[in-house]
Amino acid sequence: MIFSNARLVLPEGICEGLEVIVAEGKIVEICERTDGAAIDLTGNYLAPGFIDLHIHGALGRDTMEASLEAFRTICDYHASGGTTSLLLTTVTAPIAEIVKVLRAVRALAGSIRQIAGVHVEGPFISRSRAGAQRAEFIRDPELDSVAELMAYADVIKVVTLAPELPGALDLIHRLREREIIASGGHSDASDEEARAGFESGMRHVTHTFNAMSSARREGVYREGGLLEFALSEPEIMCELIADGHHVSTTLMKVLYRAKGPRGICLVTDATAGAGLPEGARFSLAGLDCVVSGGVCLLADRSALAGSASRMIDLVRVLVKTVKIPLHEAVAMASTNPAHALGAKTKGAIEIGCDADFVVLSPELDVLRTFVAGEEIYRKS
Repeated sequence: MIFSNARLVLPEGICEGLEVIVAEGKIVEICERTDGAAIDLTGNYLAPGFIDLHIHGALGRDTMEASLEAFRTICDYHASGGTTSLLLTTVTAPIAEIVKVLRAVRALAGSIRQIAGVHVEGPFISRSRAGAQRAEFIRDPELDSVAELMAYADVIKVVTLAPELPGALDLIHRLREREIIASGGHSDASDEEARAGFESGMRHVTHTFNAMSSARREGVYREGGLLEFALSEPEIMCELIADGHHVSTTLMKVLYRAKGPRGICLVTDATAGAGLPEGARFSLAGLDCVVSGGVCLLADRSALAGSASRMIDLVRVLVKTVKIPLHEAVAMASTNPAHALGAKTKGAIEIGCDADFVVLSPELDVLRTFVAGEEIYRKS
């Protein structure tokens, strides 16, 4: 396969006049014009496929269903937003229900190529920063519950946890040993507790600005929280839900100035409301939720309940509202999450990488999505 007449979106900028040649699902050559029959992309952008590290659902289906039908619906919908790899994300629930998802992903991931593993969000989180997570299932990381999850370390790629909990630092050590990302989130950690998490191996934070501690007074002094620690520490990768609802434009600019284009991973945190019409009701871990104003909320509107967005929606917000260059926004949706996962053949248009692509119009609409050179979505 030869992809021609495209503007390549590379980490350093936009490049024209080159073709991408694919064989057996891999990029084998990037060169000037060839004589072979080509897929003419008519001057549109060709970008690396997007990688979503934090995604719960879509079209009324939820990861916690632990079924092939739910997983396929989620992956198919998000392919329309340019996502070629994703981590199915659990919620705070009984350990047995989380294990059910892990078991299903282990059995079914081979039949859906977009599934790159699981992000376990909770139950080892702060009750005071639960957000839309169910407080009755929150627990400390005791040995038995950790052991049940670690039996599926081959499919777990990220665990969101509060580093201040008893036993959390030991869990971070164990995750680090298995090359699983320990991500601070849903946390009320002090500056000192956040630093302890970092020194134990925490190198990632979950949906920055949302459900995390920030600067506060301790006696007559003021100290940072998990937010400020993450902003100040160059080795920490920050998730960002750039849907225009979870985080304001000013705060997104603050994050960009603090972390730069290589320190941010865009995530949708999409729940089952993604793709449903305005006013639609859906369930998140048994909680009644609603799609309202382009975002997902608990039905009583007391808290956000994930997003209703696809990855392209986040890229578009960064480019058009935050005024971040397209190649940097695309890197936040592809290259950076690939690096976080250690996925060396993902997230870049380079020789030897997987032929996972998204074709974008000048208006940043997704026109086509490819996984290993095979088209999985085409705009009708």
